Amino acid sequence: MASRRHLLLAVLPLALGACGESKPELPDEVKPTPAAKTVPKVVANAATPEEERGKVTPMAERVATIGLLNKRNNLTRDLTLKPGESRRVDNVIVKLAACERTAPWENPPETGAFVQVFVEQRATVREQLKWYKVFSGWLFHNQPALSIVEHPVYDVWVKDCAMKFPGEEAKPASAASPSNAAKPAGRAAPAATPSPTPAAPPPATTPA
Repeated sequence: MASRRHLLLAVLPLALGACGESKPELPDEVKPTPAAKTVPKVVANAATPEEERGKVTPMAERVATIGLLNKRNNLTRDLTLKPGESRRVDNVIVKLAACERTAPWENPPETGAFVQVFVEQRATVREQLKWYKVFSGWLFHNQPALSIVEHPVYDVWVKDCAMKFPGEEAKPASAASPSNAAKPAGRAAPAATPSPTPAAPPPATTPA
């Protein structure tokens, strides 16, 4: 009995040691890829939002064209506004807060403007005229259904937002037409000499 106990005590450390052996190394194609910890330079050196804003037309220098329709007389006007400016037409005021458009290389193209519309009207027949804000939000040129100025008399929509992006250049001037192109300098060509007129044949003689 004692011999069995001594044998068990001798084998037990060997079994425990075998359990603690390291696992066989996996082949390279099975090893997990170590997580990358370095940031690529193209990302680390990317422009900050403040620097990106400096490459496009500042908000204060953009110019929006807003259409205004009076449904009573069917008169339409184009209002040219910069952000922060307001324009009054009779008893309606249109105020522009901001305008944006997509870059030329982005699709689909879109133009938007944040507009506020104030109308001088009566809430009831007995009340005096007061200015009411009837709309405040973004209007979109290509998707007007996303935001609509709901008013029985006036309709407002955005038509354009004049601004530039980096890389945008003016269209090249059209080439001069051949008729308007300048002639090369040099001596004038000599005038064409008229070809000599052939002499008339002598009259035929009749024998006597």
